[in-house]
Amino acid sequence: RLMPELPAFDDEDLKSYGDEEEESALSPPAALMSVLATQELLLENILECIPVGEFAVIQPLSDEFCLVLGYLLTWKLTLTFFKAASSQLRVLYSQYLRRTKSLNKLLYHLFRLMPENPVFSGPTSEVPNKDTKTFFTEELNLDVK
Repeated sequence: RLMPELPAFDDEDLKSYGDEEEESALSPPAALMSVLATQELLLENILECIPVGEFAVIQPLSDEFCLVLGYLLTWKLTLTFFKAASSQLRVLYSQYLRRTKSLNKLLYHLFRLMPENPVFSGPTSEVPNKDTKTFFTEELNLDVK
């Protein structure tokens, strides 16, 4: 709930970033970026032997699963933050992500985590002539219980 409200604090300081000659960059919240950087290192260690194009099998409720879930949820917070920011702030934030290569790392990790066959195995009613449900066609419940 807090993430959409945070960009408003950077809006006040936005004028000071336009005066420099070189490309400006502004970090999203430092605490969030610190957690993300730590998680990127951990994921690189977990996925280092898996090339892009292959997929990692992560067992549910294992330590690796918790690390991957935390990483993806951190990105969800980051994207929520971006969505709430003005277009001028998004440019500055995206420059920061470009310099730190965080977005490149996200895509690199996603292409190694994405299953080869993303069939949804959740509770479904077996209807014979219905299309196969995948993770791309179904809404997932990510509420913490």
